[in-house]
Amino acid sequence: MAAGSGHGPLAGVRVVELAGIGPGPFAAMLLGDLGADVVRVDRPGGQALGIDPARDVTGRNKRSVVVDLKSEDGPATVLDLVERADVLIEGYRPGVAERLGIGPEECLARNPRLVYGRMTGWGQDGPLAHSAGHDIGYTAITGALGMIGPADGPPAIPANLLGDYAGGSLYLVVGVLAALHHARAEGGRGQVVDAAIVDGTSHLTAMIHGMVAAGAWRDRRGANLLDGGCPFYGVYETADGGWMAVGALERPFYDEFARLLGLDGDAPDRDDPARWGELREAVAARFRTRTRAEWTEVFAGSDACVAPVLSLREAPAHPHLAARGTYTDHAGITQPAPAPRFSATPGALRRPPAVPGADAAEVARDWGLPSLVPASAPEEGSR
Repeated sequence: MAAGSGHGPLAGVRVVELAGIGPGPFAAMLLGDLGADVVRVDRPGGQALGIDPARDVTGRNKRSVVVDLKSEDGPATVLDLVERADVLIEGYRPGVAERLGIGPEECLARNPRLVYGRMTGWGQDGPLAHSAGHDIGYTAITGALGMIGPADGPPAIPANLLGDYAGGSLYLVVGVLAALHHARAEGGRGQVVDAAIVDGTSHLTAMIHGMVAAGAWRDRRGANLLDGGCPFYGVYETADGGWMAVGALERPFYDEFARLLGLDGDAPDRDDPARWGELREAVAARFRTRTRAEWTEVFAGSDACVAPVLSLREAPAHPHLAARGTYTDHAGITQPAPAPRFSATPGALRRPPAVPGADAAEVARDWGLPSLVPASAPEEGSR
């Protein structure tokens, strides 16, 4: 089955992804999960991810061609693809695509209705625009990283989920879809979407900034309702070294939590922040009396808002996630299923992770191009 002929609300949308690492590939994967026909333009030699491309889940629902963008005909090949595409995604440092001859000016001249999505950490301008960087630095300067972790310890690093994917990929996809809607409207034209991780991550903190302004959030770690400062919104160790997550914020949920946990009647008042330290110690002592599995059974089916903290390998087997099919096995890999869900145009896993260059003949046929022959020289640019 051709990549563009599957299910999904974006069926028929053509996307060119200039291969990179991190948030760009994830954004292109999401578009592919939603039904878009994604063609990834790989550089000769592939990406330095350190894993087998056939097991890189962010390469699923894509097809790959290899183009040497430093060769004489490399940029022209990309522009041929662009002419037939709706969206282009690139994650180079500012100016690299322009130097290669495939920047917005060249691409929009070739296809005026193209949505040109640019994914960077710092953005296309500003003092740091041309500097190297990674998720941890982007989240650091936005204040988001400083919010996470215990009051008496260093900030906790949430892998690269908060910056690369939440503040980066998802904002790029939102921008691309909005621009695509505009381009397809009567008289609409294409445009450039500048998705910067620092912008998206800052945007994610909007509610917290409002709480700070209202005096409802202290600008320090581990001192607030949702950052571990509150004893009935946090994680607690169990007798076997496991962890349970507690989110019993509302009074009815808290009362159910306290009853099932076995807190005695003289436990510190939850509404007195001055006694939160005592209450946390009491809650922690109770959790240490049983294993994670035992506490999971105690709270099962209740409104106490308590859940076991599972590992990545454990998560797919959770009864709720298993019942919903939140994870799936495809091409020998257990992985998250497409999200979100659609009643009329569901997404699907149509193709396994793309292997660089493996789909050149198929793409050439489907997109009406001459033969796409892999080249061998390295390509310039990195996020």
